Amino acid sequence: MSSTLIENITLVTSNAIKENYSLLLTEDKITSISPSHENSSLPPDTTTLDAKGAYALPGLIDLHIHGFAGHGPEVGTPEELEAMSQTLAHYGVTAFCPTLYCAQPQQMKELLRRLSPAIGRETGAQILGFHLEGPFISPAKPGVMKPQDIAPADVRILEELYEAANGKITCITLAPELPGITPVIDFCLHHHILPQAGHTNATYEEFISGVRSGVTHATHAFNAMSAFTQRAPGAAGAVLMCPDVSCEIIADGVHVHPKIISFLQRVKKEDQIILITDALRPTAQPQGPFIANGEEVVFEGGVWKRAADRVIAGSALTLVQGIKNLVNFGFSLPQAVSCASHNPARLLGLNDRGLLQEGLRADVTLLNKDLTPLATFVAGHKVA
Repeated sequence: MSSTLIENITLVTSNAIKENYSLLLTEDKITSISPSHENSSLPPDTTTLDAKGAYALPGLIDLHIHGFAGHGPEVGTPEELEAMSQTLAHYGVTAFCPTLYCAQPQQMKELLRRLSPAIGRETGAQILGFHLEGPFISPAKPGVMKPQDIAPADVRILEELYEAANGKITCITLAPELPGITPVIDFCLHHHILPQAGHTNATYEEFISGVRSGVTHATHAFNAMSAFTQRAPGAAGAVLMCPDVSCEIIADGVHVHPKIISFLQRVKKEDQIILITDALRPTAQPQGPFIANGEEVVFEGGVWKRAADRVIAGSALTLVQGIKNLVNFGFSLPQAVSCASHNPARLLGLNDRGLLQEGLRADVTLLNKDLTPLATFVAGHKVA
């Protein structure tokens, strides 16, 4: 039975910061959390790591990421997802949902067939399942999705995608106003897929109808959705005003103004804000060419933009940088950390993680006091 004692940590809980603590990880569980001076009897052959005051956080979880360090699901090989897993672990991530762009259903099915064998083979951050960003989205809010790839809502297509992925679909972004979307939502709810509203031109009333059908989470809030105006609250207004709706947020300071993110914190419950990166494949890639979704992108103004027309294509964010930004926007460190750990875990019903608590899965991220990654543990094993 393997054990690791991480000494001299600064423990970040959901509501406090506690200095000079120790974590004991045994096999895949957190078996003890105690002040460092109380470490007495330890299991034989325990490995000890002196964290020298570093922050210990619950493992970070990214539910919306298209790629990283030159790797991504769009390349279409299991090895790409395994490489993403390894690289993300070096940035403090312990679990993620590789996110597929909207594409022709047949293309998406083929990608899922080729990629799904990676799940269970990864050696870094755990692959929770796929996030499908489409194909049932609004032609009026495509963002950088290709209009010809958008499909009418059809539950039969989703059934085929689910089969192609061996059931490993965790989330799907859809437009709740589309004709025929209700059977799609019902399929999601019966197969443990999180339906989330995004790339939507819904009116406020259409969005609320989607909420009643079971769509209670929103994709990259305020981006690629109908705006909030004084006479038409739209999807953005529904996200702000509906108490049952949680939302993703891209906290790079460009996709959403920092003051709006601060305001969001005042109107949503603490566990309803989920930090995501929406990072593109070139993020952290040392040199070009920089390609995302089959098109050249350039890094400009703090985001990736499509080279052809300078439309924002996605972020270059990491979860650690997002946590830093949230702190700069007025969140406490525990609140910011929860947005990238506890909140996504609760959203997906992953009750075995998201907190540093005895008996839970030993997914742990260590950050230096300047919030740079120091070490990452997945299920009790040091992977970075």
